[in-house]
Amino acid sequence: MTAPAIKLCGLTTPETLDAAIAARADHFGLMFYANSPRYASLEVARALGQRAAGRIGRVGVFVDADDAQIAAAAAAAGLDTLQLHGQESPERVAQLRQRHGLPVWKVLSVATAEDVARARAYVGTADLVLFDAKTPKGALQGGMGLKFDWSLLSAWKAACPWGLAGGLSPDNVAEAVRLTGAPLVDTSSGIESAPGIKDPAKIAAFCAAARSA
Repeated sequence: MTAPAIKLCGLTTPETLDAAIAARADHFGLMFYANSPRYASLEVARALGQRAAGRIGRVGVFVDADDAQIAAAAAAAGLDTLQLHGQESPERVAQLRQRHGLPVWKVLSVATAEDVARARAYVGTADLVLFDAKTPKGALQGGMGLKFDWSLLSAWKAACPWGLAGGLSPDNVAEAVRLTGAPLVDTSSGIESAPGIKDPAKIAAFCAAARSA
C-alpha cells in the first residue's frame, strides 16, 4: 500500500508553512472563510503563496464563495487547487473548474451511508471528493476535530479520486489509513495547540504517522 498524500489545512504563518514543507506534506490549505479562526486575508495568502511556490501544493478553501472572491484569492495566492466546503452543486463545481482552469475538490459532510453515496453525483465534475465529518447545525464547516464512522466508506467504490478528513490527528491517522485505504488525508485542528494555532511538532508527527501506515 502506498503512503497517502497529505494536506495540512488552515496554515497562516511562514513558520508553520516551513514546518509543513520540512515534513514533506503534499498540499497546504488557505482558508478563505471569514468566520474561521484559520482565515487567511489576501495579504497573508499572497505572502504564503509566494513562499510555497514550487515547494508544496496551494489549496484555497471556500464556503459558498462568489466568483469574485474565488478569482481574487486564486490570483493573490497563486492557487493550484480550489476546495469547496459549502453546499456547492455538481453544476457549480463544473462551472468553477471551467472558469478558473484549476482542479476542484468537493468536501462532503458525512454522518450516514447516504452522505457517502452523494459523492456519486460529483464523479466527472470534481477532481477529488473529500469525506469530512458532519458538524452540528450552526457550527463552523470543518476544523472541529470531529470524526465520522470510517466503516461507512466500505461501500465507496472510489469512482473518482478521494480523500479523508475529519478529526484526524497524529494519534489516529495511521489507523484511519489502514482501515479506509484513503489515498489522501487532510487535517486542521489535529495539528493545533489551540484553534487556529498550528504546532510545528504536531505537523511533523502527523506527516510521519500518515506515512507509517
